[in-house]
Amino acid sequence: MIPHPDGEGKRGDREFGTIPGLVRIARERHAGRTAIEDGETTLTYAALSAEVERASRALIALGVAKGDRVAVWAPNLWEWIVAALAAHAAGGVLVPINTRFKANEAGYVLAKSGARILFTVNGFLGNDYVAMLRASEVTLASLEHIVLLRGAAAGATAWSDFTRLGDGVSSAEAMARAAAVEPSDLSDIIFTSGTTGHPKGVMCTHAQSLRAFRDWSDTVGLRQGDRYLVVLPFFHTFGYKAGWLASLMMGATILPQAVFDVGEVLARVGKDRVTVLPGSPALYQSFLARPDLASFDLSSLRLAVTGAAVIPVELIHRMRRDLHIETVITGYGLTEGTGVSTMCRVGDDPETIATTSGRAVPGVEVRIVDDAGREVARGEPGEVVVSGYSVMRGYFGEPAETAATIDESGWLHTGDIGVMDARGYLRITDRKKDMFIVGGFNAYPAEIESVLLQHPAVVQAAVVGAPDERLGEVGIAFVVQRPSAALVPEEVIAWSRERMANYKVPRRVVVVDALPMNATGKVLKFRLRDQLRK
Repeated sequence: MIPHPDGEGKRGDREFGTIPGLVRIARERHAGRTAIEDGETTLTYAALSAEVERASRALIALGVAKGDRVAVWAPNLWEWIVAALAAHAAGGVLVPINTRFKANEAGYVLAKSGARILFTVNGFLGNDYVAMLRASEVTLASLEHIVLLRGAAAGATAWSDFTRLGDGVSSAEAMARAAAVEPSDLSDIIFTSGTTGHPKGVMCTHAQSLRAFRDWSDTVGLRQGDRYLVVLPFFHTFGYKAGWLASLMMGATILPQAVFDVGEVLARVGKDRVTVLPGSPALYQSFLARPDLASFDLSSLRLAVTGAAVIPVELIHRMRRDLHIETVITGYGLTEGTGVSTMCRVGDDPETIATTSGRAVPGVEVRIVDDAGREVARGEPGEVVVSGYSVMRGYFGEPAETAATIDESGWLHTGDIGVMDARGYLRITDRKKDMFIVGGFNAYPAEIESVLLQHPAVVQAAVVGAPDERLGEVGIAFVVQRPSAALVPEEVIAWSRERMANYKVPRRVVVVDALPMNATGKVLKFRLRDQLRK
């Protein structure tokens, strides 16, 4: 068992209490500072607080009560932040939805969570989200209102019309509602793809989110006045909590980036004087691959935070030398652990930063165990388990899945295989479960396979992850076709793109006569991986 060695840190849960409390304190501390810059829109901390109150009054007018779920299905925009904070202020529980999801995927999250309100957009990357939902096969019995942050659609309320709904609700009532939120109340339910074929909703509280990311901010060195370009999506724990939520805690300026384009992001660094730019290893590799890199002004960059993969030591050196980044930090976490469990520290050497995910963060314990739950010796591989304040409250509406993930002693079983060195630094080596990571997004074979089996020519399917130079890993599907069917791999890939987020879509489809199975009928995926290696 590895207790944290760093003490209690700032303890954001005690400092701010709740996320509505954070908004109030941030307004008091940083009223005239810029909170958000998004295109033509600039909001000071005082203006952001006013926008949040207006939107929370509108939600109260729509009947949102404490504990009601409010979903956001939109790219990184200033309105996303306001809608989320307004949901919190009204006592609601935020449900972010992946913008890459197709209609049935998003519909499942809305139905499972019982969301009453959906904030979305029209026209992002050519998508009409409202029309997509209406064409969904999922019944959305709980969904009462759709509000468009940007764009217009029949049957949905425009943002300006939505905010006017709160004119009949007083500021005093809105303030009282925000003050009634407790640190132990749920702040959000973030759905992660599940090994059972459906996403599972991870429940976290205000106290957990604030404590984890105040300590995260202190560890990486995020500070007042930083200009934080948030490239990672707001629907992801990192873009949401390590992104704009952490920025609000520290008095930084949030610069939302709706779509990742290498050239555009590089240009923004100089134009917007960006100081903080977290991302996946692939993000920095894409920067360094640009032949015109020297033409961009990157002199303002100070801090990078990455993780989720082993990184070549040379990449750390190049990030410092060629991207002019003073501090590079790596870490490890999962949504079920509020997003952060271990982190490297400022001052760690490049090899440690590149080859490990750091050591336990304050208030969290990490150990490596065998299949019987016994801690293994340092240097020996085993499953990574986590204990402490950050462990989720459970999967929403899934008690059996919760019990299978958090044992009776409160240890969260991550499904990741790791090795811990004598210093307590963790190195992730494999995954006990079949999950693989595509460009920073978790992809679960069971979920992908359940969709592939809906194809009329597919009778069996097995998906495994394979190494990919750009994305880290990609999915490879082995399929058995129905008798007399003429299955075309390219057609299956195109069919899949219409039904699942692009990071889940198999990059290759291999048609086989039969899948390798054991005596109980379980597919032997290690044989499929061996086949790929050969």
